[in-house]
Amino acid sequence: MSITPDLTAEVRILARYNLDSTMEGLKVHQNADAQTKQAIQRLFEKGLVNQPDGGYLTELGMSCAEHIQSALRILDHSKETA
Repeated sequence: MSITPDLTAEVRILARYNLDSTMEGLKVHQNADAQTKQAIQRLFEKGLVNQPDGGYLTELGMSCAEHIQSALRILDHSKETA
């Protein structure tokens, strides 16, 4: 699997969700860049968020965001110990 710019944009969005609260979502505003708008739309189409402009994580989205954020913490920590 290659890491495409589209996938990177989706990961960036999922990394921004606060996993400590299911009542906290994200909203992508009209003035956001096209890449961000398209990424959130793809996450909606994949069933990871509940609105085409962001909203809340679905159950699948929560699981995905947990894995992504965990991997990012591991990679960031590995960079510090190298």
